[in-house]
Amino acid sequence: MADRRVTASGKDRDGDITRLCNGGEYWSPRSKADAISDIESKTHSYFVDRAGYRTDIHVVNEGGKKYLRTYADKTSQNNLDNLPDC
Repeated sequence: MADRRVTASGKDRDGDITRLCNGGEYWSPRSKADAISDIESKTHSYFVDRAGYRTDIHVVNEGGKKYLRTYADKTSQNNLDNLPDC
């Protein structure tokens, strides 16, 4: 399993995450659906490391829809919503 660092995220007009990105990597951009599949099948993991804080990206299921989220920690700089757009 490859551990993939995310440095940017794509968002739709509602602010939902649509893709994960790291401009220096061959796998980028990775669609939300593909990233969810990677995480659930344990093929790849994804994480954000900003301001010295690393947090893993996980899948949440709300109302029958799946979303990508980071775990809450001491900083909001590593939240997917706060990453630069890609």
